[in-house]
Amino acid sequence: MSTRRVIPGFGLSLGFTVTYLSLIILIPLAALFIKAGGAGWDEWLKLLGSPRVLAAAKLTFGASAAAAGVSVVFGLLVTWVLVRYQFPGKRLLDAMVDLPFALPTAVAGITLCAIYAPNGWIGGWLSKWGIQAAYNWIGVFIALTFIGFPFVVRTLQPVMEDMGREIEEAAATLGANRWQVFSRVVLPLLVPALVTGFTLAFARAIGEYGSVIFISGNLPMKTEILPLLIVSQLEQFHYEGAAVIAAGMLIVSFLLLLLINLLQRRLDWQNR
Repeated sequence: MSTRRVIPGFGLSLGFTVTYLSLIILIPLAALFIKAGGAGWDEWLKLLGSPRVLAAAKLTFGASAAAAGVSVVFGLLVTWVLVRYQFPGKRLLDAMVDLPFALPTAVAGITLCAIYAPNGWIGGWLSKWGIQAAYNWIGVFIALTFIGFPFVVRTLQPVMEDMGREIEEAAATLGANRWQVFSRVVLPLLVPALVTGFTLAFARAIGEYGSVIFISGNLPMKTEILPLLIVSQLEQFHYEGAAVIAAGMLIVSFLLLLLINLLQRRLDWQNR
């Protein structure tokens, strides 16, 4: 006797899902590794171990992690203000959080470059203190923070809205001060969402290209990122080299995201 499924058309929807994921994700990834496999292990080691690629990888992953960490701190602050307080212009501020989502990355890069360049509004002020933001690793960090910040806010916002204030009021009635309520009651409940926001911001920053190339200066061994190296290999018709760099970047990104997801599962298990 066959059991009746709750969702009608389950077989058709499952087939469509598998087909869609295969066309969009699995087949392109398989083609990437097949293309990179044609280069041979010697070419892999030679290309991925070159000083230029290592310097670009250090900047890409390091700046992405730093930008995601800063986005977590300020994203928590902005989310707290949006959820817990009522003030004029709140809807406008809430809408501005999504601006990096809607703004094309090239436009964002040109805008950031105009602001943080030595003759820009903020860059001119920083240059008086001997700080060069644009055409430096600082510019890469600023661009990656700009595009990753909304992921943290939009991840935290629904969690904080559902949390309510009953737990805080109960802790306050038991004699806890404001810092104890935040650090021992509120923050532990937000840690899984913070880890998720960090993961999304970090993953988004690793593959960013458009907003970085304008403000970084693209100096080899200094401000060059991995996506730019991939584009450079393609412009030189070195398709296997581009595939090798992309595949290596994908493997490292997958391992880092796997570790973060394992950490998040452990935190979720501890909070149960």
